[in-house]
Amino acid sequence: MNRRKFIKSTAAISSIPLLGINFSKELFASQNFTSQRPKLNERNFTSEAVESTIKKVKKAISDEELSWMFENCFPNTLDTTVKFEEINGKPDTFVITGDINAMWLRDSSAQVWPYLKLIKNDEPLRKLIAGVINRQTKCILIDPYANAFNYSNEGSQWEKDLTDMKPELHERKWEIDSLCYPIRLAHGYWKETNDKSVFDESWINAMKLVVQTFIEQQRKEDVGPYKFQRYTAVSTDTVPLSGYGNPAKPNGLINSSFRPSDDSCIYNYLVPSNLFALRSLQQMKELLQSISNNELDGQINKLIDELEESIYKYTVSDHLDYGKVFAYEVDGFGNMLFMDDANIPSLLSLPYLGAVKADDEIYQNTRNFVLSQDNPYFFKGEFAEGIGGPHVGLNMIWPMAITMRALTSNDEEEIKVCLSTLKKTHGGTGFMHETFHKDDPKNFTRKWFAWANTLFGELILTLYDKKPHLLKNVY
Repeated sequence: MNRRKFIKSTAAISSIPLLGINFSKELFASQNFTSQRPKLNERNFTSEAVESTIKKVKKAISDEELSWMFENCFPNTLDTTVKFEEINGKPDTFVITGDINAMWLRDSSAQVWPYLKLIKNDEPLRKLIAGVINRQTKCILIDPYANAFNYSNEGSQWEKDLTDMKPELHERKWEIDSLCYPIRLAHGYWKETNDKSVFDESWINAMKLVVQTFIEQQRKEDVGPYKFQRYTAVSTDTVPLSGYGNPAKPNGLINSSFRPSDDSCIYNYLVPSNLFALRSLQQMKELLQSISNNELDGQINKLIDELEESIYKYTVSDHLDYGKVFAYEVDGFGNMLFMDDANIPSLLSLPYLGAVKADDEIYQNTRNFVLSQDNPYFFKGEFAEGIGGPHVGLNMIWPMAITMRALTSNDEEEIKVCLSTLKKTHGGTGFMHETFHKDDPKNFTRKWFAWANTLFGELILTLYDKKPHLLKNVY
């Protein structure tokens, strides 16, 4: 789906205000840096630990504008996108993306991820994130091939897509990372809390579906049960060849019909997502061991072994200028696509996700490539340089790619440039957006995109913990 164009106008969840933020494009001119958060009584959820962290970190930031941006962005998910309740005695949290009134498995995981380190001392926040895990379990059990879900069974404008749509689904695009992100969140939650209550029978059944789906999409015997087509003029919004995708030679890798941008793949072995799947399976194995469940051990171990072998056998190639690099997509026949997309998992984000080590030689070569103009979706303009992608179009840079560049860098000068760029490209709103034009930051898409906001907050919090001296500069 082209996410930036769709704002659901009906069946809104009453407790999630679609106009929860005053996004004036003229804020920058005033230079008064007034908080752009909703009023306290209009916020969807308030966390004492998050509020305390905002106050503490703001005091450590010398740049007034950067401090203001952090205050606006870091709590944005809690302020505006979550609906928390208890259903049958279990916490349940529905998380919309912002201006789209639906829950993506990917976005919802990423939106709450930076709050994990704060939950030990904030029981309501812990329950909220446990609720996200419980809701994601429900979603996977409804359909492991879907990427986005409704609050209930209200249907969607995409209900006529040529796939096995259900009223609970907002969209049914098969993306490997949709099943990886909930595992990452559950693993991170367990590491912080040692709470195993969310790993109940329903969660175990969801993990069985994840493993089954990964095996089906290795497509060793046949193309599997999933197909997708859409009546559209946008080629990246549908899947070729009767909805099964371009030919891919079975080799142990997992097919993905769509990228994390919700754009269809050219070659169906999406490399960053396969690396993410490998890491997620390792985390799933650890979680199941923690509750003494070994029912899936054989299947998980086989998948891990096959992915470890196939990734380095079929997705790495000698680039003319950069040495051995990861391709973005491959088909198993020898065809490779060399590029990167801003959406995460990306090649750039692999160390952030724990999929490779930051000092890995292949990763470093790949990083040099994707952050150069040899990457067809790396744009350089008057105000910024950074990675974009086909989802919005040429010359449109994604702030989350600039944030991710900083999060995956040990070079302090590079991090400083990223902070400076993010500061001058928020279009005067104090928030991150989906994209902005390389020559005009006020030409942006999606003024309410919580994932990008929270990720920016995570960057500032990471620097506060690891490189606090960088927050003493004025950018």
